Amino acid sequence: MTDARQQLRKELRRQRRQLSAAEQQQAAHSLCRLLSSQPIFRNSRHIACYLSNDGEIDLSPLMRKAWQLGKQIYLPVLNLRFHKRLWFAAYRDGDPLQPNRFGIPEPVVPFGQLRHPMQLDLVLTPLVAFDGQGNRLGMGGGFYDRSFAFLHHRNHWRRPHLLGTAHHFQQCTQPLPAQSWDVPLSGISTDREILLTPRVNASN
Repeated sequence: MTDARQQLRKELRRQRRQLSAAEQQQAAHSLCRLLSSQPIFRNSRHIACYLSNDGEIDLSPLMRKAWQLGKQIYLPVLNLRFHKRLWFAAYRDGDPLQPNRFGIPEPVVPFGQLRHPMQLDLVLTPLVAFDGQGNRLGMGGGFYDRSFAFLHHRNHWRRPHLLGTAHHFQQCTQPLPAQSWDVPLSGISTDREILLTPRVNASN
């Protein structure tokens, strides 16, 4: 099964890297139009995004929309001192950035200014593959699962919502095997549709 997951990662990463700049831009604007009209976005004030890398769908148009609506955007910061968990830094366009150990730009802020994952309303998570049940296949580092493991112990208050974002072709026709440590998503947003799970309506 591990080999199959690795092969799936390799193939879908290849496909999204092959998208042209125009295709990426069109997908980014389509996702923005779809997601910005949804209550899960409209009702959230503190929203974590990411800077696209390796062909991931670009959230820049959505971040600009959020700023126009007076929302606060955060970016993940990889802090290895805390068991490889993510913290989040407030971000505005033009803020200084520096590459982390994977070469992904992160905000340059003191640790005291970072926000704990529990303090967010909505977290938009990158992924490599997903299925119709909302299962997510990431890059394999487990950073999001470790950082949001506390959601396993919440039965009612489900904030923050975790919403995967991807190109539509990253959906698998066959169910992805879920691991015990996988944190369930509130849904998936692509450039073509939004799939939400029942837990969103129960806690939104």
